[in-house]
Amino acid sequence: MRTDNAAPASGLLPPAERRRATPATRIALTAAQQALIHAGLDPIQVPAVFASSSGNPDIIHDICAMLASGDYQISPTKFHNSVHNAASGYYSIAVGSHRAVTSLCALDGTATAALLEAAVQAIEADTPVLMVSYDLPYPFPLSEARPTVDAWALALVVAPATFERAITQLRLSDEGARDAVDTVLANPLLESIREGNPTARMLTLFAALAQSGASEVVLRQGNGRALRVSTVAC
Repeated sequence: MRTDNAAPASGLLPPAERRRATPATRIALTAAQQALIHAGLDPIQVPAVFASSSGNPDIIHDICAMLASGDYQISPTKFHNSVHNAASGYYSIAVGSHRAVTSLCALDGTATAALLEAAVQAIEADTPVLMVSYDLPYPFPLSEARPTVDAWALALVVAPATFERAITQLRLSDEGARDAVDTVLANPLLESIREGNPTARMLTLFAALAQSGASEVVLRQGNGRALRVSTVAC
């Protein structure tokens, strides 16, 4: 999901929470809701992995600007939205879930790390796991240090082989992937976006998922690590 920085209103959030939620939280929960609907799953029963390289960049910018100006009276709303697990917290409250919700960050390899974490949890607990990744641009001047293209969110339900409604089989492996390079996109515009947003790095996997035949992509995790992800339609 690409939003061009206009965050949609998630149907998971009640009106009061929707007003307090940041654009990052709204885009993450909208993607999560779409994935759960397509998978036909009750969110109360599904563990989740939320991942973001940028977190809530607008809130981070506001707090930094306030502190730099000598204003230390940070509102409780800004403070609780500044934490990295804000989106996952809103999600847990919105769906009334008591299942585990993980929040992680791994710089440019964030989305890949989330996919691996969700796959491990799905196999270990023998249950579907919701994976959500989202990244929004930082305002200036933080954007100079961490440029990010547009606002992106994606969500997948990663499930064990016993899941009856699976549409694609995934095989994750790091064999021979340490020196491999990222799979790139043939479309120059999409490739520039893939390189410019940590969540959009997963566009190659989504392109593979859209194909009817078998395919394989390499997704970098950072620190010299990578995953080979093979896809086969069920």
